[in-house]
Amino acid sequence: MFKRDKKFFPEKEFINNYDTEINNALALYARMSEKGSQENILRVFDFDFISDKKEKLGELSLFLSDNYGFKMDEVKKEKRHWILTGTSVSQSYNEEKLLYWVLDLYVKGYKFDCRFTGYGSLYDPDNIEFLQLEGETAKSFYNKGIDAINKSNFGAAIICFAAALELEPTDASIWYAKGYCKEQIYSYNGAMKDYDEALKLDPGFVDALTARGANNDERGNYEEALKDYNKAIEVAPESSTAYFNRGNTKFNLGDRNGACEDWSKARSLGSPYAQGRISKECRSEKFNLD
Repeated sequence: MFKRDKKFFPEKEFINNYDTEINNALALYARMSEKGSQENILRVFDFDFISDKKEKLGELSLFLSDNYGFKMDEVKKEKRHWILTGTSVSQSYNEEKLLYWVLDLYVKGYKFDCRFTGYGSLYDPDNIEFLQLEGETAKSFYNKGIDAINKSNFGAAIICFAAALELEPTDASIWYAKGYCKEQIYSYNGAMKDYDEALKLDPGFVDALTARGANNDERGNYEEALKDYNKAIEVAPESSTAYFNRGNTKFNLGDRNGACEDWSKARSLGSPYAQGRISKECRSEKFNLD
């Protein structure tokens, strides 16, 4: 059940419109391609958000200016709501990059209680520039992606990691990082595909195993989650995260005792979250020892 709230952009609406946002982004990219746009052309997008309070858009404007480098206009009143318009930095796009750039802004709008309502880019076939990969390295794009993550700019991070993979497609850590960013903007299917790629390249990649396990658990695929956590523990028996997460999955499967054993092990390995689950769910004194 969703809470009844008075937010301008309530959670239920955000969830219901998420797939529509995906479809709209894919449709726009298809139209761009039909008009001659090619992959990795550098483009600038105009965009807008609306909300019921000027202050909400003002906070969003400051965040996007400081962390995304966007040029933001003044918030203006428009009939029943306030509107914020802006212009992105120049970035390269293909279908994946555009999709996640859009989803990131859709999610950011929601977090500030603002609706992401429109975006577009002018295309001049006589004046185009492409992303230059010559002289660049996968490492440089990867580092730019990490910098973007640190600013919660997951759309730009995905664009950087995708560019890095064009130069080094067999680097499992880049696939994992791209999946992590997709998960932060609730694209669990997209994240799963990237985790799968990372683990094809490095089957013992513990961070990717635990991330894929959590992804499976989130979607109710508990047996698959257990397989990933078991593998992670086999590779890294001192991983508190793997034990803690496996405990969560066992609990979801109804195995309370097994869950408490894993949380207890996670606690002994330094997990900061295990004691909370133990105190709430584990009745036996052996689990509640300090």
